[in-house]
Amino acid sequence: MQLRLSEEHQLFRDTVREFAREVIAPRAAEMDRTAEFPFDLTDRMAELDLMGVHIPEEYGGLGADTLSYAIAVEEVSYASGSMGLMLSAHLSLGAYPIYLFGAEEQRRRYLPDLASGRMLGAFGLTEAEAGSDAGATRTTAVRTGDEWVINGSKLYCTSGAIAGVTTITAMTDRAAGKRGITNFMVPKGTPGMIVGKEEDKFGCRASVTSQLFFEDVHLADEQRLGDEGQGFKQFLQILDGGRIGIGAMAVGLAQAALDAALAYSQQRQQFGAPISKLQAIQLKLAEMACAVEASRLMVYKAAWLKDQGRPFAQQAAMGKLYASELGERVCNEAIQIYGGNGYIRDYPVERFYRDQRLTEIGEGTSEIQKLVIGRELIRQYSGLSASRPVAAVTA
Repeated sequence: MQLRLSEEHQLFRDTVREFAREVIAPRAAEMDRTAEFPFDLTDRMAELDLMGVHIPEEYGGLGADTLSYAIAVEEVSYASGSMGLMLSAHLSLGAYPIYLFGAEEQRRRYLPDLASGRMLGAFGLTEAEAGSDAGATRTTAVRTGDEWVINGSKLYCTSGAIAGVTTITAMTDRAAGKRGITNFMVPKGTPGMIVGKEEDKFGCRASVTSQLFFEDVHLADEQRLGDEGQGFKQFLQILDGGRIGIGAMAVGLAQAALDAALAYSQQRQQFGAPISKLQAIQLKLAEMACAVEASRLMVYKAAWLKDQGRPFAQQAAMGKLYASELGERVCNEAIQIYGGNGYIRDYPVERFYRDQRLTEIGEGTSEIQKLVIGRELIRQYSGLSASRPVAAVTA
């Protein structure tokens, strides 16, 4: 792995960066204030092929790699956490599952519209009784001839109210437990699919987060995503990839907070000089910069591993955990450097903090990331000790 971007990745990053900072960033505060989703910005993002950045060209996407996807989410998130969250969810949760697990006819039906931004994609997983324990889904799908009848509900569905198609998890065989979960694609406007309230959120306010209800929703069997009983395995794989996006979102917000704090520290005068001259401020900035750089490298490594076709689940969990938790500290320190102004909405750092806080929850909480990492470590150790005994550590 090279520790620098290729010329192609640099050009892509510079293009997205210029667009995000010149077009998205000037509207970020107003979008946060009104909590209104900016459909015109998704159209502009689609013109740059961002809405299908890592969808293959044959389905209308840009055909770029996972690292490009991470770069895109990072740069958009720098300008607006709301738009970064929308982009990450649209690509990793909305479009990519259809590419990974869909039949060819399903891919050709949905992916061109998703990759072009003509429609948004969403994924419905969380329920009142199924959060971190995602396998505890209560939504059911009962086969009746060539159809499935779905009943249940989903919470916290990013873009759920505005998505053109939403993939949801449903229990098709309760006796089989997690092996009885199957995923289904539900097009917008399907009879019986009811959009509940849009959540009034702490951060990422311009991103739509919805409740979805399913009351005797009839779906043809062709709306099933993959084989029956494969839903749990599918969404674990989906979440692995999605954690790269959320990690990249955390990096983008942390970089924005660091840059804002740097600029402010050179403008703010105290004791007859800019506060950047104070050692206490310099120490904060140094720690913030180290956290951002380390987080970016961890997230990029996960993306690189995925692009190499190598196992990446552990690295994705590590990158997401590290970037989100250290990102919160960076945003918190930025507020501290701003002092009283950091607590006022006239300045951007309080918004960075509010948007950043989501990254420790979405795509699996920090606690779940630690479980994923710990289990993988134990699995690796067990395999190592079986092939080559490892000396025990004794007191």
